[in-house]
Amino acid sequence: MMTAKWLASASAPALALALTLSTPARADVSIEDILKDATTTNDVVTSGLGTQGQRYSPLKTIDKDNVSQLAPAWAMSLGGEKMRGQQAQPLVKDGVMYVTGSYSRLWAIDVKTGHEIWQYDHRLPEGILPCCDVVNRGAALINDKVIFGTLDAKLVALDRKTGKVVWTKEIDDFKGGYSYTAAPLIVPSKAHGPLVVTGVSGGEFGIVGRVEARKADNGDLVWSRPTIEGHVGTLDGKPSTMTGKKGESWPGDLWKTGGGATWLGGTYDPETNLIFVGAGNPAPWNSHMRPGDNKWSCSRIAIDPETGEIKWGYQTTPNDGWDFDGVNEVVSFDLNGTKAVATADRNGFFYVLGREDGKFISGTPFVEKITWAKEIGKDGRPVYNPDNRPGNPKDSKDGKKGESVFAVPSFLGGKNQQPMAYSPDTKLFYVPANEWGMDIHNEPVTYKKGAAYLGAGFTIKPIFEDHIGALKAVDPATGKIVWTYKNRAPLWGGVLTTGSNLVFFGTPEGDLKALDATDGKELWSFNTGSGIVAPPITWEQDGEQFVSVLSGWGGAVPLWGGEVAKTVANLNQGGMLWTFKLPKKLAAAQ
Repeated sequence: MMTAKWLASASAPALALALTLSTPARADVSIEDILKDATTTNDVVTSGLGTQGQRYSPLKTIDKDNVSQLAPAWAMSLGGEKMRGQQAQPLVKDGVMYVTGSYSRLWAIDVKTGHEIWQYDHRLPEGILPCCDVVNRGAALINDKVIFGTLDAKLVALDRKTGKVVWTKEIDDFKGGYSYTAAPLIVPSKAHGPLVVTGVSGGEFGIVGRVEARKADNGDLVWSRPTIEGHVGTLDGKPSTMTGKKGESWPGDLWKTGGGATWLGGTYDPETNLIFVGAGNPAPWNSHMRPGDNKWSCSRIAIDPETGEIKWGYQTTPNDGWDFDGVNEVVSFDLNGTKAVATADRNGFFYVLGREDGKFISGTPFVEKITWAKEIGKDGRPVYNPDNRPGNPKDSKDGKKGESVFAVPSFLGGKNQQPMAYSPDTKLFYVPANEWGMDIHNEPVTYKKGAAYLGAGFTIKPIFEDHIGALKAVDPATGKIVWTYKNRAPLWGGVLTTGSNLVFFGTPEGDLKALDATDGKELWSFNTGSGIVAPPITWEQDGEQFVSVLSGWGGAVPLWGGEVAKTVANLNQGGMLWTFKLPKKLAAAQ
């Protein structure tokens, strides 16, 4: 018989519900476990199935021949009225799954039964300012803790066994527009032991982006690195170095509220010992107010985990005028013997860079009908189409609204938060893309703490009648699209690929799908009852391969999607965690 007990936290005004179930003994998650996550198959202890973010599993039990027989093993409801966008990737260790949900909640679940072991509900204050729904994208495991961020810009470490709060740290003031939605990143440090690396959300409120590293055992800050030039970082409680050179690419004092939010988290490459993080859009959106490149917004930045120093930076959209951001994940891989990274930018181009130095290798379109730039030049900078930048309000008759343009892609991007996957077997990236554009114009705006800082108006529109979403297999060696799988609604969930050449992904219509990784042919589909905006995972336990995904429609599309939002207005919200496996007779026959 299950018994319940309430655990009151002494370190934070929060509540955890613990259920005493018969669960396996839980060993600590070591930094070695984290660094080996891409090759171990009996657990998933990192966001990205490995710190490099490839989202590839070598498992082959579920394959092209039997995937059509995949069936639910169990499903668990996230419960209550808090059914908003569920974007988290689950983690699995020693028979226990850890998953976050909307409104800053976290569960521990018995993977054999789907029964809840404990639940933590963070007590959110009034007045939080999340721009893009009340989502959370996952947690991190290290030692005996599970760590995640909250919508009121806090970082919370819980005891993995009980759900009791171990420590809580404030990332920043939520009243100023700061929040936190990404999965933390755990990296090794010789000087400080395992570090918890986080960014900040809030780019639409004129915050200044930064990356921070804290000690995993107590949450103490080790270093902080701003992502906008002119701001000074810290190391061991003292000022360290300035990011860039003050006034180099920002006019006047606009760098003080320059944006560059690091809201999607980062990846880590053990081979080069570098953290890769994307910095978001400059603030405000009205680019005429801030002539210049506006470094290091819309950039990919490589950081030394010991000191927080920037080792290299690459800017995808200098002087961004379309909210193309630059936060999309940086995935490490090997390209014909070269240590490389790839990133699919919101601006519609797929970039390959040198992993060690950030040297530009290639930039090719992965969506169609791009209007804002003609191409990416040999120097790695975009060749702008000057007629497709929204007009300056000062040039209008009343000074209140600049000339509108129709730009492709829309500000929600050729790809947004939904992570892509890479297969070292096919040597292809699988990119969940969207084909859409927007009417956009500029407006005057003044910074005010805690208020939206845009200076733009916009309406998103489809550009094709039969689809918006398009899962694309991209060859990083050539930039060519090998195959495309079209979906009527936008794709907003991540991708998983496996050693049996399968690609798993979900759709807003609620379908979890499996495709042939070589040609994009659909092999299996299961409707989960609500839209999928989260990445799936796979792992092995007791000789069986499992696949899990969160189902629950929401996120930025229904909030910001304009005419596109109307096309998906009938999609049902929900909050369910689904886990699938093969019937035992089929699995045993492999």
